[in-house]
Amino acid sequence: MHKLFGAKKDQHQTLFLTMLLSAVAGLIAAFVLTLEKIKLLENPDAVLSCSVNIVLNCASVIKTPQSAVFGFPNSLIGLMGYAVIITVVVAYFAGARPNKLFWQVANVFYGLGALFSYWLFFTSLYTIQVLCPWCLIVTFVTTILLATITHYNIRENNFGGSKSLKKQLNALLDKGYLHLLTASWIVLLIALVFVKFGDGLFT
Repeated sequence: MHKLFGAKKDQHQTLFLTMLLSAVAGLIAAFVLTLEKIKLLENPDAVLSCSVNIVLNCASVIKTPQSAVFGFPNSLIGLMGYAVIITVVVAYFAGARPNKLFWQVANVFYGLGALFSYWLFFTSLYTIQVLCPWCLIVTFVTTILLATITHYNIRENNFGGSKSLKKQLNALLDKGYLHLLTASWIVLLIALVFVKFGDGLFT
């Protein structure tokens, strides 16, 4: 195991495994959403597997303009984005090391992706007032991916900065503040769902 990962690889092993599991979950969700979109195009009255009740209903969300903001299903963005991360993580464990520019771009890309997923989340919650279970998974795993990529970039000092700043940021990571912030944000999103719909989630 030591030969496979090496000292520096051991430091990031858990981080990259988290990236991999999150990206796989996101890819599955995006793939299912794409299939469900195709099913609705073939039959607008089709009953989807993720249409649980009035509140948790993928069909209602997929039929809205928000499901294809750029003129094509949003899920196609996920298929590409998650596949890239899976490929990079597998390559990482095989010994490849993408350069700083890649990780900088990845951080920006997933930052924008997270903002987009939050906009869709709040739109579903307060405007459409219907939730898509697979979309919720996408929101949560995108949040985790953003956190892990940011964590890695801070550890590797990929965005540069003074030694003093690097030391301070690493100290915050060591104390688990990024984990706490990520977990708190996810808990907040879940809480907002329960506050909005309450028992309607289960009826």
